[in-house]
Parts: sequence; structure tokens; C-alpha cells
Amino acid sequence: MTLELKNLSVQSGGRILVQGISLSVEPGQVTAILGANGAGKSELVLGVAGMLAIASGTVQVDGVDITGKTPDIIRSLGVAAVPEGHKVLTRLSVDENLRAAGSLLRQGMKQALGDTYALFPELAERKGQNAGTLSGGQQQMLALGHALISRPKYILIDEMSLGLAPLVVKRLMGVVGDLKSQGVGVILIEQFTELALGIADNAMVLRGGKVRFAGAAATLKADTTLLDEAYFGRGHQPTTAGGTSP
Repeated sequence: MTLELKNLSVQSGGRILVQGISLSVEPGQVTAILGANGAGKSELVLGVAGMLAIASGTVQVDGVDITGKTPDIIRSLGVAAVPEGHKVLTRLSVDENLRAAGSLLRQGMKQALGDTYALFPELAERKGQNAGTLSGGQQQMLALGHALISRPKYILIDEMSLGLAPLVVKRLMGVVGDLKSQGVGVILIEQFTELALGIADNAMVLRGGKVRFAGAAATLKADTTLLDEAYFGRGHQPTTAGGTSP
């Protein structure tokens, strides 16, 4: 039972954006993907989710090859993505947003809605409110709800805290902790490195579309020099601790 990337390269317009990524995500574990702007973090998520083309390598979910499948097929097989930017259907209500996102469910819509509203009571209070009038934090909750209503086994969350107040970020990190405890595997791209490493089991640092560190999150948390070297290079070779590097 894993979400496994094997030597994955992602491209757009004939240009390789991410190269040679190998990564395994277990149920109930959080893997933080770190790196400076332009490192290839978002492109990795979009490639796994079927929104960017795979140049080479494979993606498997619980042994099933999903490489190059369409986003709706990938989601139906248990992998959901939350792209950067609090993306919601702004002209629809909160409830309409969630029902639209859950359209792939063959049964159990009522239960799925109930579970989502239980996780986000802030949204339950605003079921009929137009999504475009929600605060940034509420829109991010709804974007997470979009992914979670399909009951994914693995969720890919890109820059969840972007532009949000610290209290909202803390609230959303609590949700990630809840998902972890429920056995959902999480890939978390996060600008606040300390927060990400505090909740993650494993970590990967990208720079220039390549892996510069892969290993235990605790290793990076304990050694800020190692983290800086992986982020910025500073003349050092790529570092691996219990993981894979190019």
C-alpha cells in the first residue's frame, strides 16, 4: 500500500521541469516537499495528478500504474490534489462546490458531505454561501474539501498556507494531522519549513527540478545547515539520508 514515484520526470511545452524523482508515500505518513520558488515542487504535484505531462518514469498507487492517466481517473483511483491558490468554483455555493467535486462518487454522497462538514464546521455554517464571498482561509478549507470528498487514500497539498493568517495556517495544519491519523498518505508542499517538518515523517528538498535531499524530516529539522545546503547549494553535493537523490 503505497503511492510510489519511480524516476519520474515531468515536462511542459517540451521542457523538463522535474527530473528523476523517486518517492514512496505510505498510508498515514506525511512527506514534505521543500525548496525555493521555481524548484519544481508544484510541477511535481501537477504531474502526479495528471495535470502536466510525464516525460519518463512511473507513478503507481497501491500497485496500479496511473502514469499519464487523466485527473478524473487518478482521483477515482484514490489520489487527489489540492493545487496552489485556493481554487474553488466561485459562482457556486459551498454545498454546490462539494457536490460537484463529489460527482465521481458512485454512492455515499450524504455521508461524504457529512464527513467533510464535520472536518470543516466553518463550511457547514456557510453551506448556502457563494464560495466567491468566503475568506481566503475558508476558500482553502473548501479547496481541501474538494479533494477530501472523494475519500482519497493519498492527497497532494500544494502551498496550503499561502497568503493566510498564522491562526488559519495552524488550523489547517491540524487538519493535515487529522488526515495522517486517519491513515491518509499526504504529500505536503509548504512555504513554512518549520511547520512542514514539524508534522512530516519524511522530507524531500528540490532545487532546479532535482532532488537535493531525501530522508527523515527530523534530520532536516535538527540540522539547519543541511537544509540550507539542500535549498541553495553553496557548492555542496546533493545529500541523501535514507532516501534517493539523483
